[in-house]
Amino acid sequence: MRSVVVVTEDKPGLLGDITYILSKSGIVINGVDVDVVGGKAVLSLVVKDPRKTKGVLERNGFMIVEPDALVVKVSDQPRSFADIMKMLERKKVRIEDYSEITSDDNGGVFALTVNKRRKASRLLENFMIGAASA
Repeated sequence: MRSVVVVTEDKPGLLGDITYILSKSGIVINGVDVDVVGGKAVLSLVVKDPRKTKGVLERNGFMIVEPDALVVKVSDQPRSFADIMKMLERKKVRIEDYSEITSDDNGGVFALTVNKRRKASRLLENFMIGAASA
């Protein structure tokens, strides 16, 4: 099982819409994790076939986070993101790319692409959204 991370505007009925779209394509959701930050819903869907899921959702207008990215939620504590970066650096995990998905006064959600994905997944376990994607 792998996770597919969806980012979209938060609205009532969103999860119902997504489950309906996926069920019409024969896709079963085995787990879900939802966070709302800055008016955006970040949903991690655990599915058997992430490629098919990604295709169906993209065809229906949903944005999917790069499948190899680790999606982390960081509180808005001073230095918290910098502390995470330093921890990865000390453990010889190189960040190849990162982007902010959404943020608000309480923190942010970021997508990280790293050279040692499994190691980073273990190190970032407490911050990850959709840990099944590791």
